[in-house]
Amino acid sequence: MASTRVIKVPDVGEGIAEVELVAWHVKAGDVVAEDQALADVMTDKASVEIPSPVAGRVLVLGGEVGKMLAVGAELIRIETAEAGPARRAAAPVAASASASASAFASASSPMAHLPPAAPVVSRANAPAAAPAAAADAPPPVAGHAARSRPIASPALRRRAWELGVPLQDVVATGTAGRTVQADLDAHVAVHGAPGHAAAPPRAPLHAERHDEEAVPVIGLRRRIALQMQESKRRIPHFSYVEEVDVTELENTRAALNARHAADRGRLTLLPLLMRALVGAVREFPQVNARFDDEAGVVTRHGAVHIGVATDTRHGLMVPVLRHAEARDVWALAAELARLAEAARSGRATRAELSGSTITLSSLGALGGIVSTPVINRPEVAIVAVNRIVERPVARGGAVVLRQVMNLSSSFDHRVVDGIDGARFVQALRARLEAPALLFAD
Repeated sequence: MASTRVIKVPDVGEGIAEVELVAWHVKAGDVVAEDQALADVMTDKASVEIPSPVAGRVLVLGGEVGKMLAVGAELIRIETAEAGPARRAAAPVAASASASASAFASASSPMAHLPPAAPVVSRANAPAAAPAAAADAPPPVAGHAARSRPIASPALRRRAWELGVPLQDVVATGTAGRTVQADLDAHVAVHGAPGHAAAPPRAPLHAERHDEEAVPVIGLRRRIALQMQESKRRIPHFSYVEEVDVTELENTRAALNARHAADRGRLTLLPLLMRALVGAVREFPQVNARFDDEAGVVTRHGAVHIGVATDTRHGLMVPVLRHAEARDVWALAAELARLAEAARSGRATRAELSGSTITLSSLGALGGIVSTPVINRPEVAIVAVNRIVERPVARGGAVVLRQVMNLSSSFDHRVVDGIDGARFVQALRARLEAPALLFAD
Protein backbone atom coordinates (compact mmCIF):
# COMPACT_ATOMS: atom_id res chain seq x y z
CA MET A 1 0.00 0.00 0.00
CA ALA A 2 1.01 3.62 -0.45
CA SER A 3 1.44 6.40 2.06
CA THR A 4 2.07 10.13 1.88
CA ARG A 5 5.37 11.60 3.08
CA VAL A 6 5.55 15.32 3.90
CA ILE A 7 9.01 16.82 3.24
CA LYS A 8 9.64 19.98 5.25
CA VAL A 9 12.11 22.84 4.83
CA PRO A 10 15.20 21.68 6.74
CA ASP A 11 17.09 23.67 9.35
CA VAL A 12 20.18 24.87 7.48
CA GLY A 13 21.82 26.15 10.67
CA GLU A 14 23.28 29.50 11.79
CA GLY A 15 19.94 30.75 13.10
CA ILE A 16 18.24 30.89 9.69
CA ALA A 17 14.46 31.22 10.21
CA GLU A 18 13.28 31.33 6.60
CA VAL A 19 14.56 30.62 3.11
CA GLU A 20 13.59 31.65 -0.39
CA LEU A 21 12.45 29.00 -2.85
CA VAL A 22 14.57 29.68 -5.95
CA ALA A 23 14.11 26.58 -8.15
CA TRP A 24 12.08 23.39 -8.49
CA HIS A 25 13.73 20.32 -10.02
CA VAL A 26 10.48 18.31 -10.07
CA LYS A 27 6.79 18.84 -10.77
CA ALA A 28 3.55 17.24 -9.61
CA GLY A 29 3.27 13.70 -10.99
CA ASP A 30 7.03 13.12 -11.35
CA VAL A 31 8.56 9.92 -10.02
CA VAL A 32 11.61 10.68 -7.88
CA ALA A 33 14.39 8.51 -6.50
CA GLU A 34 15.90 8.72 -3.06
CA ASP A 35 18.52 11.51 -2.84
CA GLN A 36 17.27 13.10 -6.08
CA ALA A 37 17.30 16.90 -5.97
CA LEU A 38 13.85 18.34 -5.29
CA ALA A 39 14.40 22.09 -4.98
CA ASP A 40 16.95 24.83 -4.37
CA VAL A 41 16.47 27.33 -1.55
CA MET A 42 18.54 30.37 -0.73
CA THR A 43 19.72 31.72 2.62
CA ASP A 44 21.39 35.12 2.38
CA LYS A 45 23.70 34.53 -0.60
CA ALA A 46 24.19 30.77 -0.30
CA SER A 47 22.06 28.37 -2.34
CA VAL A 48 21.16 25.02 -0.73
CA GLU A 49 19.93 21.98 -2.65
CA ILE A 50 17.27 19.88 -0.90
CA PRO A 51 17.33 16.16 -1.81
CA SER A 52 14.48 13.70 -1.43
CA PRO A 53 14.81 11.40 1.58
CA VAL A 54 12.44 8.87 -0.06
CA ALA A 55 11.50 7.45 -3.44
CA GLY A 56 8.00 7.95 -4.77
CA ARG A 57 5.68 10.14 -6.81
CA VAL A 58 5.32 13.90 -6.29
CA LEU A 59 1.84 14.89 -5.19
CA VAL A 60 1.98 18.58 -4.35
CA LEU A 61 4.58 21.34 -4.57
CA GLY A 62 4.65 23.71 -1.63
CA GLY A 63 4.95 27.04 -3.40
CA GLU A 64 6.02 29.08 -6.39
CA VAL A 65 9.59 30.08 -7.09
CA GLY A 66 10.29 33.28 -5.18
CA LYS A 67 8.16 32.37 -2.17
CA MET A 68 9.64 32.75 1.32
CA LEU A 69 9.27 29.58 3.40
CA ALA A 70 9.81 29.23 7.13
CA VAL A 71 12.14 26.52 8.38
CA GLY A 72 9.90 23.54 9.18
CA ALA A 73 7.19 24.54 6.70
CA GLU A 74 5.91 21.94 4.25
CA LEU A 75 7.98 21.93 1.08
CA ILE A 76 6.55 19.02 -0.90
CA ARG A 77 4.38 15.90 -0.52
CA ILE A 78 5.46 12.57 -1.98
CA GLU A 79 3.45 9.38 -2.29
CA THR A 80 5.66 6.45 -1.31
CA ALA A 81 5.15 2.73 -1.91
CA GLU A 82 5.46 0.56 1.21
CA ALA A 83 5.86 -3.23 1.53
CA GLY A 84 2.65 -5.00 0.47
CA PRO A 85 0.78 -5.72 -2.75
CA ALA A 86 2.43 -5.19 -6.10
CA ARG A 87 2.73 -1.60 -7.28
CA ARG A 88 -0.21 -0.25 -9.20
CA ALA A 89 -0.12 0.48 -12.90
CA ALA A 90 1.16 3.87 -13.97
CA ALA A 91 -2.20 5.29 -15.02
CA PRO A 92 -4.06 4.49 -11.73
CA VAL A 93 -1.13 5.88 -9.75
CA ALA A 94 -1.25 9.10 -11.73
CA ALA A 95 -4.99 9.32 -11.17
CA SER A 96 -4.49 8.69 -7.45
CA ALA A 97 -1.82 11.36 -7.29
CA SER A 98 -4.16 13.83 -8.97
CA ALA A 99 -6.98 12.98 -6.60
CA SER A 100 -4.71 13.20 -3.57
CA ALA A 101 -3.38 16.55 -4.73
CA SER A 102 -6.90 17.86 -5.21
CA ALA A 103 -7.96 16.68 -1.77
CA PHE A 104 -4.87 18.13 -0.17
CA ALA A 105 -5.31 21.49 -1.89
CA SER A 106 -8.86 21.79 -0.58
CA ALA A 107 -8.05 20.65 2.95
CA SER A 108 -7.68 23.00 5.89
CA SER A 109 -3.89 22.67 5.81
CA PRO A 110 -2.21 26.08 5.34
CA MET A 111 -0.22 24.79 2.37
CA ALA A 112 -2.33 25.05 -0.76
CA HIS A 113 -1.35 23.52 -4.07
CA LEU A 114 0.67 26.01 -6.02
CA PRO A 115 1.94 25.62 -9.59
CA PRO A 116 5.66 25.53 -10.39
CA ALA A 117 7.47 28.77 -11.15
CA ALA A 118 5.67 30.97 -13.63
CA PRO A 119 7.84 31.31 -16.73
CA VAL A 120 9.10 34.62 -17.95
CA VAL A 121 6.27 36.19 -19.92
CA SER A 122 7.14 37.24 -23.45
CA ARG A 123 4.64 39.07 -25.60
CA ALA A 124 6.80 39.09 -28.70
CA ASN A 125 4.33 36.98 -30.66
CA ALA A 126 1.11 38.21 -29.09
CA PRO A 127 -1.34 39.68 -31.60
CA ALA A 128 -1.57 43.44 -31.44
CA ALA A 129 -4.86 44.80 -30.16
CA ALA A 130 -7.02 46.31 -32.86
CA PRO A 131 -7.45 50.09 -32.58
CA ALA A 132 -10.59 51.06 -30.75
CA ALA A 133 -11.67 53.21 -33.63
CA ALA A 134 -11.85 50.20 -35.95
CA ALA A 135 -14.54 48.56 -33.85
CA ASP A 136 -16.66 51.69 -33.92
CA ALA A 137 -16.16 52.52 -37.61
CA PRO A 138 -19.39 52.75 -39.66
CA PRO A 139 -19.95 50.30 -42.50
CA PRO A 140 -18.93 51.34 -45.99
CA VAL A 141 -21.28 53.79 -47.62
CA ALA A 142 -23.07 52.18 -50.58
CA GLY A 143 -22.21 53.60 -53.96
CA HIS A 144 -19.02 55.39 -52.94
CA ALA A 145 -16.92 53.18 -55.19
CA ALA A 146 -18.78 54.47 -58.24
CA ARG A 147 -18.32 58.18 -57.52
CA SER A 148 -16.54 60.25 -60.13
CA ARG A 149 -15.02 62.64 -57.57
CA PRO A 150 -14.21 60.88 -54.27
CA ILE A 151 -13.71 62.98 -51.14
CA ALA A 152 -10.07 62.63 -50.05
CA SER A 153 -7.16 64.72 -48.77
CA PRO A 154 -4.42 65.91 -51.16
CA ALA A 155 -1.90 63.65 -49.43
CA LEU A 156 -4.12 60.60 -49.95
CA ARG A 157 -4.71 61.54 -53.60
CA ARG A 158 -0.96 61.82 -54.09
CA ARG A 159 -0.34 58.40 -52.55
CA ALA A 160 -3.11 56.78 -54.59
CA TRP A 161 -1.58 58.25 -57.77
CA GLU A 162 1.88 56.90 -56.82
CA LEU A 163 0.35 53.45 -56.28
CA GLY A 164 -1.60 53.61 -59.52
CA VAL A 165 -4.92 53.09 -57.75
CA PRO A 166 -8.02 55.04 -58.96
CA LEU A 167 -9.74 56.45 -55.89
CA GLN A 168 -13.09 55.77 -57.55
CA ASP A 169 -12.39 52.05 -57.02
CA VAL A 170 -11.70 52.39 -53.30
CA VAL A 171 -14.58 51.76 -50.87
CA ALA A 172 -14.80 54.76 -48.53
CA THR A 173 -15.58 54.31 -44.84
CA GLY A 174 -14.82 57.78 -43.50
CA THR A 175 -17.32 60.30 -42.18
CA ALA A 176 -19.67 61.63 -44.85
CA GLY A 177 -18.20 59.25 -47.40
CA ARG A 178 -14.59 60.46 -47.08
CA THR A 179 -11.85 58.11 -48.28
CA VAL A 180 -9.18 57.64 -45.59
CA GLN A 181 -5.71 56.08 -45.55
CA ALA A 182 -7.04 52.82 -44.07
CA ASP A 183 -9.41 52.46 -47.03
CA LEU A 184 -6.54 52.74 -49.50
CA ASP A 185 -4.45 50.26 -47.50
CA ALA A 186 -7.35 47.77 -47.47
CA HIS A 187 -7.85 48.12 -51.23
CA VAL A 188 -4.14 47.57 -51.97
CA ALA A 189 -4.05 44.55 -49.64
CA VAL A 190 -6.83 42.89 -51.67
CA HIS A 191 -6.27 44.11 -55.24
CA GLY A 192 -2.62 45.08 -55.24
CA ALA A 193 -1.11 48.32 -56.58
CA PRO A 194 -0.36 48.60 -60.35
CA GLY A 195 1.85 51.59 -59.78
CA HIS A 196 3.09 54.12 -62.34
CA ALA A 197 5.20 56.47 -60.28
CA ALA A 198 8.90 56.78 -60.90
CA ALA A 199 9.72 56.42 -57.19
CA PRO A 200 7.55 53.92 -55.29
CA PRO A 201 7.07 54.40 -51.54
CA ARG A 202 10.02 53.21 -49.46
CA ALA A 203 9.52 50.67 -46.70
CA PRO A 204 10.46 51.88 -43.19
CA LEU A 205 14.06 51.19 -42.22
CA HIS A 206 13.15 49.86 -38.79
CA ALA A 207 10.09 47.90 -37.71
CA GLU A 208 8.21 48.85 -34.57
CA ARG A 209 8.54 46.49 -31.61
CA HIS A 210 5.78 45.80 -29.12
CA ASP A 211 7.24 42.85 -27.24
CA GLU A 212 7.69 42.94 -23.46
CA GLU A 213 9.39 40.68 -20.97
CA ALA A 214 8.50 40.30 -17.30
CA VAL A 215 11.54 39.09 -15.34
CA PRO A 216 10.84 37.99 -11.75
CA VAL A 217 13.35 39.37 -9.22
CA ILE A 218 14.09 36.25 -7.22
CA GLY A 219 16.96 34.33 -5.66
CA LEU A 220 20.34 36.02 -5.64
CA ARG A 221 19.01 38.97 -7.65
CA ARG A 222 16.47 39.68 -4.90
CA ARG A 223 19.15 39.38 -2.20
CA ILE A 224 21.36 41.85 -4.02
CA ALA A 225 18.45 44.25 -4.47
CA LEU A 226 17.51 44.14 -0.78
CA GLN A 227 21.13 44.51 0.36
CA MET A 228 21.76 47.50 -1.91
CA GLN A 229 18.47 49.10 -0.92
CA GLU A 230 19.23 48.77 2.79
CA SER A 231 22.78 50.04 2.31
CA LYS A 232 21.66 53.19 0.50
CA ARG A 233 18.67 53.73 2.78
CA ARG A 234 20.52 53.37 6.08
CA ILE A 235 24.08 54.48 5.34
CA PRO A 236 24.95 58.12 4.60
CA HIS A 237 27.64 57.53 1.98
CA PHE A 238 30.44 59.89 1.11
CA SER A 239 32.87 59.12 -1.68
CA TYR A 240 36.46 60.14 -2.25
CA VAL A 241 38.46 59.69 -5.47
CA GLU A 242 42.23 59.87 -5.78
CA GLU A 243 44.56 59.37 -8.74
CA VAL A 244 47.42 56.93 -8.25
CA ASP A 245 50.56 56.55 -10.39
CA VAL A 246 50.98 52.77 -10.63
CA THR A 247 53.88 52.73 -13.09
CA GLU A 248 56.36 51.39 -10.53
CA LEU A 249 53.78 48.98 -9.14
CA GLU A 250 53.20 47.49 -12.61
CA ASN A 251 56.95 47.29 -13.21
CA THR A 252 57.36 45.47 -9.89
CA ARG A 253 54.55 43.07 -10.72
CA ALA A 254 56.08 42.29 -14.13
CA ALA A 255 59.47 41.62 -12.52
CA LEU A 256 57.97 39.34 -9.86
CA ASN A 257 56.06 37.39 -12.50
CA ALA A 258 59.15 37.01 -14.67
CA ARG A 259 61.11 35.63 -11.70
CA HIS A 260 58.52 33.60 -9.78
CA ALA A 261 55.54 32.81 -12.06
CA ALA A 262 56.73 29.25 -12.73
CA ASP A 263 57.00 28.22 -9.07
CA ARG A 264 54.66 30.63 -7.22
CA GLY A 265 52.06 31.57 -9.82
CA ARG A 266 51.35 34.81 -11.64
CA LEU A 267 50.32 37.95 -9.77
CA THR A 268 47.48 40.21 -10.82
CA LEU A 269 47.01 43.72 -9.45
CA LEU A 270 44.51 42.69 -6.72
CA PRO A 271 46.91 40.82 -4.37
CA LEU A 272 49.20 43.86 -4.34
CA LEU A 273 46.21 46.10 -3.60
CA MET A 274 45.28 43.80 -0.74
CA ARG A 275 48.74 44.13 0.79
CA ALA A 276 48.39 47.91 0.53
CA LEU A 277 44.95 47.67 2.14
CA VAL A 278 46.31 45.65 5.07
CA GLY A 279 48.97 48.27 5.75
CA ALA A 280 46.58 51.22 5.45
CA VAL A 281 43.93 49.81 7.83
CA ARG A 282 46.65 49.29 10.42
CA GLU A 283 46.97 53.08 10.46
CA PHE A 284 43.21 53.71 10.22
CA PRO A 285 41.43 50.89 12.09
CA GLN A 286 38.11 52.79 12.00
CA VAL A 287 37.62 51.80 8.33
CA ASN A 288 38.12 48.08 9.02
CA ALA A 289 34.94 47.84 11.05
CA ARG A 290 31.30 46.78 11.16
CA PHE A 291 28.55 49.05 12.48
CA ASP A 292 25.51 47.62 14.24
CA ASP A 293 23.34 50.71 13.89
CA GLU A 294 20.47 49.19 15.84
CA ALA A 295 22.65 48.52 18.88
CA GLY A 296 24.74 51.65 18.28
CA VAL A 297 28.04 49.70 18.40
CA VAL A 298 31.02 49.91 16.04
CA THR A 299 33.30 46.86 16.17
CA ARG A 300 36.83 47.45 14.91
CA HIS A 301 38.57 44.30 13.75
CA GLY A 302 42.23 43.41 14.02
CA ALA A 303 41.75 40.71 11.39
CA VAL A 304 41.39 41.95 7.83
CA HIS A 305 38.70 39.89 6.09
CA ILE A 306 38.48 41.36 2.59
CA GLY A 307 35.25 40.89 0.64
CA VAL A 308 35.97 40.77 -3.09
CA ALA A 309 33.04 41.83 -5.29
CA THR A 310 32.87 39.15 -8.00
CA ASP A 311 30.72 39.07 -11.12
CA THR A 312 29.17 35.64 -11.72
CA ARG A 313 26.48 34.28 -14.05
CA HIS A 314 24.18 34.25 -11.00
CA GLY A 315 24.83 37.93 -10.21
CA LEU A 316 27.13 39.86 -7.90
CA MET A 317 28.70 37.76 -5.15
CA VAL A 318 31.20 38.80 -2.47
CA PRO A 319 33.42 35.89 -1.39
CA VAL A 320 35.58 36.72 1.62
CA LEU A 321 39.35 36.34 1.75
CA ARG A 322 40.01 35.80 5.45
CA HIS A 323 43.04 36.96 7.40
CA ALA A 324 44.63 38.90 4.58
CA GLU A 325 46.98 40.37 7.21
CA ALA A 326 48.65 36.95 7.60
CA ARG A 327 49.28 36.22 3.89
CA ASP A 328 51.98 37.30 1.44
CA VAL A 329 51.09 38.38 -2.09
CA TRP A 330 51.36 34.85 -3.57
CA ALA A 331 49.19 33.34 -0.84
CA LEU A 332 46.68 36.13 -1.43
CA ALA A 333 46.72 35.43 -5.18
CA ALA A 334 46.13 31.69 -4.70
CA GLU A 335 43.26 32.16 -2.24
CA LEU A 336 41.71 34.86 -4.42
CA ALA A 337 41.70 32.52 -7.43
CA ARG A 338 40.16 29.71 -5.37
CA LEU A 339 37.36 31.90 -4.02
CA ALA A 340 36.58 33.41 -7.41
CA GLU A 341 36.25 29.95 -8.97
CA ALA A 342 34.02 28.74 -6.11
CA ALA A 343 31.75 31.78 -6.50
CA ARG A 344 31.48 31.52 -10.29
CA SER A 345 30.79 27.78 -10.21
CA GLY A 346 28.15 28.15 -7.49
CA ARG A 347 30.14 26.09 -4.96
CA ALA A 348 30.93 28.89 -2.49
CA THR A 349 29.72 28.08 1.01
CA ARG A 350 27.85 30.38 3.34
CA ALA A 351 30.99 30.82 5.42
CA GLU A 352 32.93 31.89 2.31
CA LEU A 353 30.30 34.53 1.49
CA SER A 354 29.98 36.24 4.86
CA GLY A 355 32.02 37.91 7.59
CA SER A 356 33.97 40.51 5.59
CA THR A 357 35.26 43.61 7.38
CA ILE A 358 36.05 45.74 4.31
CA THR A 359 35.31 45.24 0.60
CA LEU A 360 37.43 45.63 -2.52
CA SER A 361 35.71 46.04 -5.89
CA SER A 362 37.35 45.94 -9.31
CA LEU A 363 35.80 45.98 -12.77
CA GLY A 364 39.15 45.36 -14.47
CA ALA A 365 39.33 46.77 -17.98
CA LEU A 366 35.73 48.03 -17.61
CA GLY A 367 36.62 49.97 -14.46
CA GLY A 368 35.94 53.38 -15.98
CA ILE A 369 37.41 56.61 -14.69
CA VAL A 370 35.37 57.15 -11.52
CA SER A 371 32.75 55.11 -9.65
CA THR A 372 30.66 55.56 -6.50
CA PRO A 373 30.65 52.08 -4.92
CA VAL A 374 27.90 51.08 -2.48
CA ILE A 375 29.06 49.98 0.96
CA ASN A 376 28.53 46.31 1.81
CA ARG A 377 26.45 46.79 4.95
CA PRO A 378 27.24 46.46 7.89
CA GLU A 379 30.78 47.39 6.84
CA VAL A 380 31.77 51.06 6.83
CA ALA A 381 34.12 51.28 3.83
CA ILE A 382 34.61 50.00 0.30
CA VAL A 383 37.46 50.62 -2.15
CA ALA A 384 36.84 50.40 -5.90
CA VAL A 385 39.63 50.13 -8.45
CA ASN A 386 39.21 51.94 -11.77
CA ARG A 387 41.05 50.96 -14.91
CA ILE A 388 44.71 51.72 -15.57
CA VAL A 389 45.38 54.13 -18.43
CA GLU A 390 48.62 55.46 -19.89
CA ARG A 391 48.79 59.21 -20.25
CA PRO A 392 51.28 62.11 -20.21
CA VAL A 393 52.23 63.38 -16.75
CA ALA A 394 54.53 66.25 -15.75
CA ARG A 395 57.45 64.93 -13.68
CA GLY A 396 60.63 66.84 -12.85
CA GLY A 397 59.92 69.53 -15.39
CA ALA A 398 59.34 67.05 -18.23
CA VAL A 399 56.27 65.43 -19.70
CA VAL A 400 56.48 61.64 -19.56
CA LEU A 401 54.10 58.75 -20.12
CA ARG A 402 52.92 57.11 -16.88
CA GLN A 403 50.37 54.47 -15.96
CA VAL A 404 47.70 55.93 -13.71
CA MET A 405 44.44 54.78 -12.20
CA ASN A 406 41.85 56.14 -9.81
CA LEU A 407 40.79 54.71 -6.47
CA SER A 408 37.10 55.43 -5.82
CA SER A 409 36.18 54.82 -2.18
CA SER A 410 32.97 55.20 -0.17
CA PHE A 411 32.64 55.51 3.61
CA ASP A 412 29.88 55.48 6.21
CA HIS A 413 29.86 59.10 7.34
CA ARG A 414 28.27 58.17 10.66
CA VAL A 415 31.47 56.52 11.87
CA VAL A 416 34.21 57.66 9.46
CA ASP A 417 34.97 61.37 9.25
CA GLY A 418 35.74 62.82 5.84
CA ILE A 419 39.31 63.71 6.79
CA ASP A 420 39.97 60.16 8.03
CA GLY A 421 38.57 58.66 4.83
CA ALA A 422 40.83 60.92 2.77
CA ARG A 423 43.90 60.10 4.89
CA PHE A 424 43.17 56.40 4.56
CA VAL A 425 43.11 56.66 0.75
CA GLN A 426 46.34 58.67 0.82
CA ALA A 427 47.94 55.89 2.88
CA LEU A 428 46.85 53.43 0.18
CA ARG A 429 48.26 55.67 -2.50
CA ALA A 430 51.62 55.99 -0.76
CA ARG A 431 52.06 52.23 -0.64
CA LEU A 432 50.97 51.69 -4.25
CA GLU A 433 53.29 54.38 -5.60
CA ALA A 434 56.25 53.00 -3.60
CA PRO A 435 55.70 49.22 -3.94
CA ALA A 436 58.74 48.35 -1.80
CA LEU A 437 56.53 49.35 1.18
CA LEU A 438 54.22 46.46 0.41
CA PHE A 439 56.96 44.03 1.35
CA ALA A 440 58.12 46.05 4.36
CA ASP A 441 54.75 46.16 6.20
